[in-house]
Amino acid sequence: MRTRPRRTAVLVLPLALSLAACSAEAEEPAAAGSPEAAAPSSPAPEPSEAPESPEDFLDLAEKAMAEESAWTFSVEGDEGLTLQGQKSAATYEGTVRRAVGRAALHSQGVSTSSKGKKKTEELYVVGEAGFLKEGTADFKAVSPADPEMRNKAEDPIAVVDEFRIYAQAADGEVKVTETDSGGTVELRVVSGKQKLSAVRGRAWAKKAKREFDPTAAQLREAGIPVEDGQLTLSGLEEVLVLDAKTYRIKSHRLDFGFLIPYNGQDIAFEQQVTEENQGPYEGKIELPAGVR
Repeated sequence: MRTRPRRTAVLVLPLALSLAACSAEAEEPAAAGSPEAAAPSSPAPEPSEAPESPEDFLDLAEKAMAEESAWTFSVEGDEGLTLQGQKSAATYEGTVRRAVGRAALHSQGVSTSSKGKKKTEELYVVGEAGFLKEGTADFKAVSPADPEMRNKAEDPIAVVDEFRIYAQAADGEVKVTETDSGGTVELRVVSGKQKLSAVRGRAWAKKAKREFDPTAAQLREAGIPVEDGQLTLSGLEEVLVLDAKTYRIKSHRLDFGFLIPYNGQDIAFEQQVTEENQGPYEGKIELPAGVR
């Protein structure tokens, strides 16, 4: 997409989606996996008292996920930039396998640009070690604590800890609802359109900003100023879905956008990532041979 200030600049969208690293506030390496088996093995034991608060449900979800040693999630995402009706976009499809009780994650996926160009990506995080393989290149060592790697390391299980941080906020930002069928429980955080500066201290706003940072850097490289103080959050919705009987994680979705003022107009950035629990994983998650 082209803009026309004093000179023509081309907006370049990252080909690889920056997926939500599920530890917005945690400083530990990527942890992955929030679970809910498509066919749960056995219901979780009945709590002594019916859960009511968001933290009650999160505690039950954490215990339910710990019933298995590892989980598999499918991941789908898309992000795009739009200016004057022209959109540059990328989509992502992948799989994440995440161990419970230790920092071990393996993700594989492929991103596709709006022009049809594809790029494969594979990431391992085991303990404090991380290794990334992009396209046909060899694995290279990376730091799991690096913000870019935290974006790439989609961690559905760590979402439980993130929602606990949201729930403990002073103004109680997590709402709990049950579906009409009674089959699922949804924990939800929602924000309408507002200046980023008004919510920049909130954990969910920090996560959205971190996800946007790689695109902001590319915009700046293209000569388009991106100032944090001028950004507007166009909206945000993050939803964690639990099975109402087992309390295992069924899915997690993050959907948000930013408006970037530019030459009297707004460049619109949008991103959505969805993770669906595919059930327990019986294999071992360890670094591939040759990179240890």
